[in-house]
Amino acid sequence: MVEINRNAPATATAETVIDASLDTVWSIQSNINDWSRWNPDVSRVDLRGPLAPGTEFRWKAGGLSITSVLREVEPKRRLAWTGKTMGIHAIHVWQFEAREGGVLVRTEESFDGFIVRLFARSMRRMLAASLEKGVNALKMECERT
Repeated sequence: MVEINRNAPATATAETVIDASLDTVWSIQSNINDWSRWNPDVSRVDLRGPLAPGTEFRWKAGGLSITSVLREVEPKRRLAWTGKTMGIHAIHVWQFEAREGGVLVRTEESFDGFIVRLFARSMRRMLAASLEKGVNALKMECERT
């Protein structure tokens, strides 16, 4: 099971309960090529194969070009990938759990690398804000659907 690097200089977690079915939440979050349609931080995505471990996707988020590789795809439970951009090494994990009243969505991410260590405080703030925006955008899209 893929986990974030809890010892990395920047880590963050965000979660929310989405008033939608687990099928809807999974379908929207796992349709990677569609992220730019509903997540304002993502300007483009190119998934280069099936939704399966080892598949690469290239995307632009927050103004950065990122190359990521899917590491874990557990339908309706977990989606995890690693990514690199400008010397930053990221591990990102999404978890989904059906609950009464909707789906609990939890996302965690870690950033490591020289630049992250140099600017750890601002990187932690930026990462936390990014994850909050991401879960909120997913919630809005799922509840609108």
